Amino acid sequence: MSGINLTQSLVQKLGSSIVRGELPAGKSLPIEAELGKQFGASRTVMREAVKILSTKGLIGQRPRVGTYVHPEDKWDLLDAEVLTWILDRHFSHSLVREFLEVRIGIEPAAAALAATNATPADKELLRQRLENMHGAMSGHFDPVAADIAFHATILEISHNRFYHQLTPIVETALRFSIRLTNQAKGALADYDAHEKVYRAIKSGNAAAAAEACRDLIKEALMLVMRSDEGRE
Repeated sequence: MSGINLTQSLVQKLGSSIVRGELPAGKSLPIEAELGKQFGASRTVMREAVKILSTKGLIGQRPRVGTYVHPEDKWDLLDAEVLTWILDRHFSHSLVREFLEVRIGIEPAAAALAATNATPADKELLRQRLENMHGAMSGHFDPVAADIAFHATILEISHNRFYHQLTPIVETALRFSIRLTNQAKGALADYDAHEKVYRAIKSGNAAAAAEACRDLIKEALMLVMRSDEGRE
């Protein structure tokens, strides 16, 4: 196994341990030599893993304190790995709801830009993504993967680099929220609603694309809120 793979494996182990509370907030991490012995990793690999976890906001370093675990409000929720660890730890309806609220502020604007900026090739790509969603209804494609690909493509064909770089976090959070919303309504994603977004983008109607995308996310948000109320 390469050094990069060893480092990533260690990041996964330590990161999920922190998120699960096995290494509680404020707790000092053992020195690199002890951690290396515990996880069977070299000091170089340990140092790289600690550096990565620091960029994710999971740990910090202070003089005379050393390396310690940050509280949850310091974690980088826009990091796809951190979000995965959190949702794997304990599925959070409130976190999914907050994510959908963020999507309402992002994706309609990206859809409007896609309607304005998309090339014929971009529109054909989005059509293919929509066809895959249709195929998922008859079992030819994975429905969650097809749904995620449709939304990720909208970010891509907006031709805005900032929206495009949100793709990993959107894909990660969608993986959890789509399963919840599909379960809540007892059906797969609303194909007609997605087709409405596609047709607005294809025709170059930015306002209609934004509105159709907003309606789509609002429906998902209502399903999550209803599902959360049903648990009380």
